[in-house]
Amino acid sequence: MKLKTKYILFVVILHLICLVLSYFIFQKEKLVFMLTEVAILISVVISINLYKQLISPLGYLKQGISAIKDKDFNVKFLSTGKKEVDELVDVYNKMIDELRAERTRQEEQHFFLEKLIQTSPTGIITLDFDKQIKQINPKALEILKVNPDLLETHIHDMKTGTSKMIRVDGLQSYKVQKSKFIDRGFERIFIMMEEVTAEIFAAEKGVYNKVIRMMAHEVNNTIGPVNSIINSALAQQSLWINDEELMLKNAMKVAAERNQNLNVFMRNFADLVKLPKANCKPLDLVPLLISITELMHFTTNDRNIKFEFLIPDKPFIINADVEQMEQAIINVVKNAVEAIGNNGIIKIYINFEDYSLNITNSGNGISPENEEKLFSPFFTTKKDGQGIGLTLVREILLNHNYGFKLKTYGVDDTRFEIKFKN
Repeated sequence: MKLKTKYILFVVILHLICLVLSYFIFQKEKLVFMLTEVAILISVVISINLYKQLISPLGYLKQGISAIKDKDFNVKFLSTGKKEVDELVDVYNKMIDELRAERTRQEEQHFFLEKLIQTSPTGIITLDFDKQIKQINPKALEILKVNPDLLETHIHDMKTGTSKMIRVDGLQSYKVQKSKFIDRGFERIFIMMEEVTAEIFAAEKGVYNKVIRMMAHEVNNTIGPVNSIINSALAQQSLWINDEELMLKNAMKVAAERNQNLNVFMRNFADLVKLPKANCKPLDLVPLLISITELMHFTTNDRNIKFEFLIPDKPFIINADVEQMEQAIINVVKNAVEAIGNNGIIKIYINFEDYSLNITNSGNGISPENEEKLFSPFFTTKKDGQGIGLTLVREILLNHNYGFKLKTYGVDDTRFEIKFKN
């Protein structure tokens, strides 16, 4: 039973009892009976008025609770002139002012956080309780657009509270951190992805530049004097009159040749260090591709490797340094030949829609453990490789600000893709 019903029932019963008792007590004295009835009526009026005064604070509370439920913190009550009620009104109004101020602060902080997330140069992804994407900022969308498998393949299995470096296709490098926070009592997971490809490449280049310069300095300081001594000795015919010294003479010739080969070896490394800034000019890629395949014709013919072309009849103009671009494509084709070994196909095709060049080979493909190391300096899977071919290609294409990727997509489909910019 409601408090309102109880109060009304109590007042009605009480006054009925008083009315009945006054009738039986004062029925012979009509004047006193009438005064009693008047007193009872006055009591009823006072009870009603008292009821209104007592129930009005409850009405205020009910309206206030309803406003709070509706998250309307602008509803405030005016003073009634009654001390007890006004004290309640003051408490409520102060509480509403605090709630409104707190909500304003939270909305400002939330707006600032949303703006910060949306404009952050770091990719940020928020996951809900079911680990589905709840929020993602533009940078994260850009990263996932380039590497759609990054989230599923590399990040979902990370433990919360950990971070690691991820290298995709041996090229793009990302620093990924996975952590959690509490949102409205529920645990949420957020992922931060920062691309550090440029920083990694700069650090690698700084390291191998220093190493190559040191090696070249030491090798040249050694080879020059040694070869000079050997050649001087070989030029002294009086030393080689007897047949017994013929074997020593041949050994010295071999040593001089090995020193020369070592010098060439070091010059190849030095090309990485001395790569000049690209002298970019308009270049038709079609005749350049044809000349490169003609250059490689005898090598591929001996291995029974065929070229398959999908090259347009019209020109395909790019802005590039012709010498550097020729060297890069030659290295890519040579890698394709070596990946096939014997009996295979190299497909070369130009895509006008996304302005790209694709060189596909039918070799055995790239193993998962080698994918992340492809463009690392000095990394090679060849027995006699130096590990500078793809590194030189990387430096040339970065020098042109071109996008590129080397990946195995399936059987007989290992593809080197270069994306040119208009």
